[in-house]
Amino acid sequence: MTKTLPALAALAVASALLVPTVSQAATADTASVSYADLNLRGQAGRDTLIRRINFAAESVCAVRQATDLAQYKASSDCQDGAIARAQPAYDAAVRAALNPTVTVSSAAALIVTAQ
Repeated sequence: MTKTLPALAALAVASALLVPTVSQAATADTASVSYADLNLRGQAGRDTLIRRINFAAESVCAVRQATDLAQYKASSDCQDGAIARAQPAYDAAVRAALNPTVTVSSAAALIVTAQ
C-alpha cells in the first residue's frame, strides 16, 4: 500500500502534464516524437531523444524556412517554446525508464507543439 501511493501520485502528475499538451495539439502545429526504440536509462538514448525533440521543434516552427531576421527570431522563439513545452513529457519518460515500477504511460512518444 505504501508503494502504491507514490506510484499513483506520479501517474497523476504525469497525466496533468500531458493534458495541456494534448489540448494544445488541436490548435497548433505538432509533431509526435517516438522513443520506443530508445533505452532512456542510458545517456545515449536520452541524448538521441533530445536531438529528436530539437528536430521536431525546428520542423513545427519552420526555422529553416525563415527568410529574414524577424522571421528567424520568431521561429527561433517558437522552437525554444516548443522544446520547453516538451520538457515535462521528456522528464516523465526518463523517470519512467529509470523507475520501471511506476507506470506513467503506455505510449512511447511525446508531442512537440508550436504556438
